[in-house]
Amino acid sequence: MFNRLRNKFLILNLSMTSGVIVAAFAFIYFITYGNMEADIRARLNSQPDVQVRVEKPDTPADAASPGVTNAHISKDGLNLFHIEVDANGNILNIDSFADLPDDVYTQAAEIAWNNRNSREVVKLDGRQWRYGITPIRVQIVREDGVPVTVEEGTFHITYLDVTESRRTLMQLLGTLLFVGLCSIVVIFAVSLYFANRAIRPLRETWDKQKRFVADASHELKTPISIIKANYDALVANREDTIANQMKWLDYIRAGTDRMTKLVNDLLTLARTEDAQLPVFKATFSVSEEIDDVVRSMEAAAADKQIRLVRSIEPDIYMHGDPDNIRQLAAILFDNAIKYTNVEGWIRLSLTKAKRHAVFTVSNSGPGIAKDDLPRVFDRFFRADRSRTYRDGSYGLGLSIAKSIVDRLGGRIRADSVENGVTTFSVTLPL
Repeated sequence: MFNRLRNKFLILNLSMTSGVIVAAFAFIYFITYGNMEADIRARLNSQPDVQVRVEKPDTPADAASPGVTNAHISKDGLNLFHIEVDANGNILNIDSFADLPDDVYTQAAEIAWNNRNSREVVKLDGRQWRYGITPIRVQIVREDGVPVTVEEGTFHITYLDVTESRRTLMQLLGTLLFVGLCSIVVIFAVSLYFANRAIRPLRETWDKQKRFVADASHELKTPISIIKANYDALVANREDTIANQMKWLDYIRAGTDRMTKLVNDLLTLARTEDAQLPVFKATFSVSEEIDDVVRSMEAAAADKQIRLVRSIEPDIYMHGDPDNIRQLAAILFDNAIKYTNVEGWIRLSLTKAKRHAVFTVSNSGPGIAKDDLPRVFDRFFRADRSRTYRDGSYGLGLSIAKSIVDRLGGRIRADSVENGVTTFSVTLPL
């Protein structure tokens, strides 16, 4: 289930990111292609197609004689050449700085003339060329200085070498493809990493929920079995008096009390973890609330001959729910009493540090194993599971304490040394 969810996250993220990359690279390529095409068309269309003839005295305007001076306006470069052809495509003149064989010029003229409406690239002498055909206009300057422009039916074919432009486009396309593939591989690795990180809390929550259901079922099974066994004992001796069967009834009462405590703890845990449940807030003295809880539980500590050391700084006020503070202090103090060895000690401390109240409970005793320390706040967790049947503990107290601290916006941590000192520290904002 979680692998499918992770794969969906991965595919969605990879598809969106890859789509953006492909769109960006395609935009870059087509913009570059369009700029090159515009430059090629501009260079082809910018070539001069006007010849100038100056009529001299006593020379007819249409005479092709030494008396007529022809000037060809040109801006040729090494990467282009011109061919002048008549109305039938026959070569009249070649204007070129390129050293090409005559048959190449003939082939170029035939291809261009036979494909006048095409914009295809032609290959000549191992190079790629684009061409443009324009009619040649002749401007005749008469004796009176008046210019007259006429078309003589000849055409000007301009050839532009686009080999390097095509090579540049192919290199750009190859670079974009290579960078795109590398980017997709990197994005896949990064997406997989973050998809696993996104799924991990869900997986942990799911595992905790399954473990919670299993543990709750196990804890409920014991008192239910006790009630059922004692009920069967009562039914087997139904003629006997109630007074003679009081021990069975006492066992049933003990089982129901145990279930009641478990259910109440579960409800408390559910309420403290409900983020939408409104929180009652008031300004109260944390010092007085904790001191009252400790005084009310001193008798339980005295029964085990525990030496109690208190250091509660007075007049520490905070804005929150005083019931939560009392419950938190009771859980931590009760937990310390349960796990402190006989004739041991418990030390409680409440101090103010800047804008926080720091509440610590330390006790002597067996301590918590290093491997168990990260799980002390898990539901139903107990390092010594046999204690549930001796003191009625279900391993929910510290889970409730952590939920209360989280709800108040504070922090709680546990430190312990086996057969040494165990300390629970709570930091709450004031």
